[in-house]
Amino acid sequence: MRPLTRAAAFAVGAVAGCLADARFADPRRGHPVAVFGSAATRLERRIWRDDRATGAAYTALCVGTVAAGAVVLDRTVGRRPLGRAALAAAATWTVLGGTSLTREARTIGRSLAAGDLQAARERLPHLCGRDPSALDEQQIARAVVESVAENTADAVVNALAWGALAGPPGLLAFRAVNTLDAMVGHRSPRYARFGWASARLDDVAGWPGARLTALLTVAAAPEPRTAWRVWRRDGSSHPSPNAGQAESAFAGAVGVRLGGTLHYGERVEHRPVLGAELRPVAVDDIERACTLSRRVGALAVGTTVAGHVLLRAILSRRGKA
Repeated sequence: MRPLTRAAAFAVGAVAGCLADARFADPRRGHPVAVFGSAATRLERRIWRDDRATGAAYTALCVGTVAAGAVVLDRTVGRRPLGRAALAAAATWTVLGGTSLTREARTIGRSLAAGDLQAARERLPHLCGRDPSALDEQQIARAVVESVAENTADAVVNALAWGALAGPPGLLAFRAVNTLDAMVGHRSPRYARFGWASARLDDVAGWPGARLTALLTVAAAPEPRTAWRVWRRDGSSHPSPNAGQAESAFAGAVGVRLGGTLHYGERVEHRPVLGAELRPVAVDDIERACTLSRRVGALAVGTTVAGHVLLRAILSRRGKA
């Protein structure tokens, strides 16, 4: 039997990692991303300064350490096909969050369906950073659908896209970038300057995957024409260069109106409405968004694995030329 090529080993490992995420989701304790977050928090406490230069150094150190470690691991197992596949599987499982995402969303959806608004409010911070204290049923449902859309891009498609481009180091480096953005990239007095580099790096890293998410959402939508129309019209109206791509496509695919006023504690944001002609979000739309997210994730696995194999074949041919 011929040994697996590097591309085939990554493909096998990536599929295995996706299946592991579908079966086991994220562990409650000891998740590598949580370990990284704890280490990054300790470093932030030691070096924090209210300036961009320190924040940029912090971002470079955190992401660079993960990327360098992943490259060393990749090269260490590079000559062993089973080792390459195992590393790809472990890295893929580590960075994916699609199953945990939809589980959290469905938990909130069940609370809303049962009429337990307080339970839904208590659970919402597990999914997004909005202040749930004054949100009604419809507003919580909208927050959940928007979070499912945005995190389908960040926690599934973007990670796989970077895996297609750079293998396990791409997977792990992207997760480090995205985690730092969630930690320090938001607009607050403490992180306005210190988190600037993390936020901008996440914008750059998320650019290709956000657009791939929108395309795959259109492909998976019950009404592809509506999803395409809303995405192309409203995708760039969002203040984030990436979040609006996925959210607008999901709005059209689910057939609901997203965006508007958001509350983050004392901070209030008035965002453009996505799919203004569509109906408001209802509780049942949470399940529709979760189903759509899983379909998009499945398409992303096939697309990115095929893309990785094709890219490696092109690079191999060029190397022989």
